Amino acid sequence: MIIKVKVIPNSKVELVQKTGPLDYVLKVRERAIEGRANAAVIALLSSYFKVKRSSVSIIKGAKGREKIIEVTLPELRGNL
Repeated sequence: MIIKVKVIPNSKVELVQKTGPLDYVLKVRERAIEGRANAAVIALLSSYFKVKRSSVSIIKGAKGREKIIEVTLPELRGNL
């Protein structure tokens, strides 16, 4: 799944807010220094989608506030 994310670093709270079908606003506590905010974004999204951190990757916008992120969701197993 590909999502569009607007990141607000250096926030007092960590928050994931869905603003559209595939659009999110993320508030992270880390400052945008040496990739700390990006690491916090990956950690927050992995927790939100209940996947491993390795399943979340920044495709575009690693140095900006607007990012395109790929989240690899586990496939459903078994017969439904």
